[in-house]
Amino acid sequence: MNFDFTEEQLMIQQTAKEFAEAEIAPSSIHRDINAEFPHEIIKKLGELGFLGMMVSPDYGGAGMDTVSYVLAMTEISKVDASCGVIMSVNNSLVTWGLETYGSEFIKQKYLIPLAKGEKLGAFALSEPEAGSDATNQRTLAHREGDFFVLDGIKNWITNGQNADYYLVMAQTDVDKKHKGITTFLVEKGTEGFEQAKKEDKLGIRSSDTCSLTFTNCKVPAENIVWEEGKGFNFAMNTLNGGRIGIASQALGIAVASLEASIKYAKQRKAFGTEIANHQAIQFKIAEMATKVEAAKLLTLQAAALKDAHKPYVKESAMAKYYASKISVECTLEAIQIHGGYGYVREYLVERYLRDAKITEIYEGTNEIQRIVIARSLLSEH
Repeated sequence: MNFDFTEEQLMIQQTAKEFAEAEIAPSSIHRDINAEFPHEIIKKLGELGFLGMMVSPDYGGAGMDTVSYVLAMTEISKVDASCGVIMSVNNSLVTWGLETYGSEFIKQKYLIPLAKGEKLGAFALSEPEAGSDATNQRTLAHREGDFFVLDGIKNWITNGQNADYYLVMAQTDVDKKHKGITTFLVEKGTEGFEQAKKEDKLGIRSSDTCSLTFTNCKVPAENIVWEEGKGFNFAMNTLNGGRIGIASQALGIAVASLEASIKYAKQRKAFGTEIANHQAIQFKIAEMATKVEAAKLLTLQAAALKDAHKPYVKESAMAKYYASKISVECTLEAIQIHGGYGYVREYLVERYLRDAKITEIYEGTNEIQRIVIARSLLSEH
């Protein structure tokens, strides 16, 4: 693997870094406390091309590669993981799937405004009875002429209240089980489609999460993504790329924790010298840095394989599993290094911990990632 980034990739990284520090950082604590969605920030991210980074310019996207996406996602998530996950969902779970599997009608009507950042998307797979077991879909859809009628509930939907378009998985043939699941594109405001109240969460509080309900909700048959019965395959293929986004988010949080710890350790004094001079602190920083570097390499490897159109399912699962795991570990150590100051909002590291934990859960829990990794290895040998 070539570890040298191109001038374009470095420019994208720098643009994301400068934007995050200037536009996102000043309001991050306020938005976290008040669980306030970053409307203006997301609008500006769209104007920069960061909401359709990997989409072809033919469909309103920036035409960038996955490595560039990782670099930008990491910089945004370093400053605010809430903005990171909003960006990740629109890029990894919505626009990628529509460009790869959507009809020309869907690409022209829905993908273009999503890729331009004029509209925001959401991915609705999880249900009250279908979390890690995504085959257990209870949302039903039956055909009535040129429409399908949806009935059911979706849980834990990122961008749930603020999205304009939703990719919704529903069972169109119960007898076929997971081979009878279909993906529909549902517009906000469709009769029979409602968003529940926003969840009050531990972390990523500036990102909205809610349940969706469908009651006799009529969706045009032309809004099927891919084809009838391919919904489970669509969801799994999309999530493979989504894991690279979440790995990048987790990596960004871990890097922020490491940088905050180094800065604090060089300023804080104890026993007559900066705590950075104490071996106990040095060991913590060394371990954090090593874990961060390993997570970075795993994430970039998965991104590079995806860009090269090579198999990347195992590698994206490894990246997501390891980056999220070490993100939690690094944020815990950052709090320990900060001592009592690490427990208050002003020093940010307590938010890093709250934000990091969800990366071990959503878009496939770490238990599921280990299953994916093990099955891939066993099938290879």
